[in-house]
Amino acid sequence: MRLSSLRLGGSIAAWLIAGVAASPPQLSDVSADLVREPALQYFTKPTTDAVARLNADLQRGAARLTFDDTGGYLPSILDALHLASESQVLIFSKTSVQSRFIHPRNPRALYFNDTVTVGYIPGADFLEFAAEDPQQGVIFYTLDQRRAEQPAIERRDFCLGCHNANATLDVPGMLVRSVVTTATGNTAPRFGNYVADHRSPFVERWAGHYVTGRHGAMTHLGNAALVTSSDPDTLTTTETMNVQSVKDRIESERYVSPHSDIVALLVFEHQMRMTNLLTRIGWDTRVALQAGRPDAAAMISRAAADVVDYLLLVDETPLPDRVTGTSGFAEKFSGEGPADRQGRSLRQLDLSTRLLRYPCSYMIYADAFDALPSEARDAIYRRLWDVLSRRETGAKYARLSAADRRAIVEILRDTKKNLPDYFQPINR
Repeated sequence: MRLSSLRLGGSIAAWLIAGVAASPPQLSDVSADLVREPALQYFTKPTTDAVARLNADLQRGAARLTFDDTGGYLPSILDALHLASESQVLIFSKTSVQSRFIHPRNPRALYFNDTVTVGYIPGADFLEFAAEDPQQGVIFYTLDQRRAEQPAIERRDFCLGCHNANATLDVPGMLVRSVVTTATGNTAPRFGNYVADHRSPFVERWAGHYVTGRHGAMTHLGNAALVTSSDPDTLTTTETMNVQSVKDRIESERYVSPHSDIVALLVFEHQMRMTNLLTRIGWDTRVALQAGRPDAAAMISRAAADVVDYLLLVDETPLPDRVTGTSGFAEKFSGEGPADRQGRSLRQLDLSTRLLRYPCSYMIYADAFDALPSEARDAIYRRLWDVLSRRETGAKYARLSAADRRAIVEILRDTKKNLPDYFQPINR
């Protein structure tokens, strides 16, 4: 089966014509050009992210990379950075700095864990890295895909041209772009151009992506391209839904998996904005405190409320049908813990009506969360407790059932280091 490009129903076509990505709100009124703030030293401060640590090990001979005739350094990098092949997602829109290599038969593959994303395009010049530094936010790197005696990973700040923008909350960060493409992978953004996360309607998601998995009656924009670049009616319909493998759509022997797992996509979308939110509140706090802003406490409190709302997925778009992946990602991800004394984990997935079984993001365990300035971290904890204990009773929190709130607190008490003592068992 080739990339589908059948005629699309008029209602969805109209949605595409009208669809333009909404700009995410700013967390504060601190200058959007944060990356150059002296308080942050983004370009000069030594980094401690996983890719920087690996490169240091390579340069002093404590680690080695093996070159593979098919994937270059990719298999060795996946092993060194603990990136599972099951996490692979495939993107055929030309939305990479190496876009000339991308087309539907040769998509860009992304592999990710909680802190690192690696991009691989067969035949391209280099591997692409985005790694979350606990204080500095996301740092970008490349690794030349030519065999070398001592391969070196190089920092690449040119990536900020796309990855430091309104869509990333104006910090160096990550985003999932859903952009309608032609049959060659060229983008046609006027027919659909969205930044996706767990709040996005599914009808907007995954344009320019391959999507494998069962999702019942849910419709999305994946696995499809325009036949006629000026006519959104030539996009796609049922042949692109509930696809089990893309083995016949790509040169699958050049990839580690024939899957672009729908569950991996759901987790990846959630995680990318969560990463940016943590960076933004940390940066805003450091800048405001160094400047001695009299409104710093109020600003931090507002930002913490935004972080907590996303952490608890209070604006998540419900799953319209049961979702099942194809690569084994769901099982692998769910088993990574940590688990409480009852065996429950914030990584456990629901996938029937929502993403997470217990609606509190596993990213609360991230090093970036623990590295936040104490003023920001304390504000997040206080707001989180106010919501979970029902001191905060806004209408949007009604979707958190008493059982949800009780379970989240119990899991955090057993698994989250340095959790404030006021997180006490909830009995109502």
